[in-house]
Amino acid sequence: MERLSGLDASFLYLETPTMQMHVAFVIICDTRSNPDGYRFSALAERIESRVNREPAFRRKLVQVPFNLNHPLWIEDGEFSILNHLRQYTLQPPGSMAQLGHLIGDIMEKPLDRRYPLWEAWVVEGLDEQRVAMVIKVHHAAVDGVSGTALLRHLFDEVAEVRERKWAPPAQVEAVPGDAELVFHALRSRVKTTARLVNLLKETYSGVRSFVGRHRGEHEATASLPLTAPRTRFNHRIGKHRDVAFAHLPLNEIKAIKDATGATVNDVVLTICGGVLRRYLQLHGDLPEKSLISMVPISVRSRDQMRQVNSQVSGMWACIGTHIEDPLERLRLIHADTGYAKQDIDAIGATILRDWAEFNTPGAFNLAVRLYASLGLVERMAPVHNTIISNVPGPQHPLYLAGNRIEAMYPLGPVMEGVGVNISLASYLNCVGFAIHVDQDQVPDVDVLAGLFEPAFAELKAAVAEKAGAAKASAATLE
Repeated sequence: MERLSGLDASFLYLETPTMQMHVAFVIICDTRSNPDGYRFSALAERIESRVNREPAFRRKLVQVPFNLNHPLWIEDGEFSILNHLRQYTLQPPGSMAQLGHLIGDIMEKPLDRRYPLWEAWVVEGLDEQRVAMVIKVHHAAVDGVSGTALLRHLFDEVAEVRERKWAPPAQVEAVPGDAELVFHALRSRVKTTARLVNLLKETYSGVRSFVGRHRGEHEATASLPLTAPRTRFNHRIGKHRDVAFAHLPLNEIKAIKDATGATVNDVVLTICGGVLRRYLQLHGDLPEKSLISMVPISVRSRDQMRQVNSQVSGMWACIGTHIEDPLERLRLIHADTGYAKQDIDAIGATILRDWAEFNTPGAFNLAVRLYASLGLVERMAPVHNTIISNVPGPQHPLYLAGNRIEAMYPLGPVMEGVGVNISLASYLNCVGFAIHVDQDQVPDVDVLAGLFEPAFAELKAAVAEKAGAAKASAATLE
């Protein structure tokens, strides 16, 4: 039995009928690599075997009476894979576009809180004898890093199925009674309140340092919340979602990083900036000011790497949509993310997580609902325009029940007032992008996904041209 952290619980409190706070991971498998041939029953048996031995898949929520404290995780003594595993077959031709539209439908629906907060969809009928597995998990249970680590329990490093022995839990936890829940909730609240004085001091020191930095010479460079321009995907969200995919070669992204002295994340943000610039131009909605993205960052320490929970903060980053030249855009993003990281250091990377301990479900959920229902989404400047999340993935081949995994895509949630979430993960030499959108604001997500290759080609050509000019200049000097 374990109490949710304030940050984990916040993702529960944030949910509304139109804003579901779960994440997803999409795994594409080539069934031709399976030495025993593909069978759904074999895949289902593998999933059931692996989730049975991993406690994080078997824990469910227990609410505290009167919401006196955050909920608890407790093992589900009646856990059944039948409550979590789904099978679906696409109609021919079984394209990735069809898969994306199906996943949009899956992402619209809330998870059933009577059971552990995850479900798996095995989607058959993809072209080229491929099968997809979609794992949907509540953000209260995982973030991108811990979710990727959790999924690794389902995979093998060889095609041959090698089942490991495991021992079921010796004793199933009993659900505490209301009196016990109230007692422990109040005791936990007292301990949390004792931390408040020190947290106030740390926050004051961090805010003072932050304000001092932004009064200095870099004030115009660093991006801040509530300074983003309004675009077509910064309105109140509806109930419908859609998803599309793109992929780019990791080695070429790294080559651009090496040639420019930037980071991989800077290069990714530059590509996304080019994509969104082109998309907004197509719709006659490109603002003069650059879009600002919220970029989740892990604050997971080394000793927290095995914990299955959320350990995230975020930075606000300019993505240079107002700049046509991709190299100039990359230079701006590199400088801006550098200042953003210094801002995080000034405030403290864990300050958001620490303050989340004091969240209450009623107040938090009411604030979100009022933000939408009172029209504040339309009246206030957007907190940010998009979310762009980069999740590191494995760099060696993996298999799911004998089927070789050829691609991985993470999906983050669409938030109120932010109708586009771009998530990406690296696997082998591929960076897979999943674009998750509010369908009312972005009815043509396939068009948006189709702009990744042109934006990447434009950046790659600009880097090559610069390298060629530098080489020619050096030859002339000789």
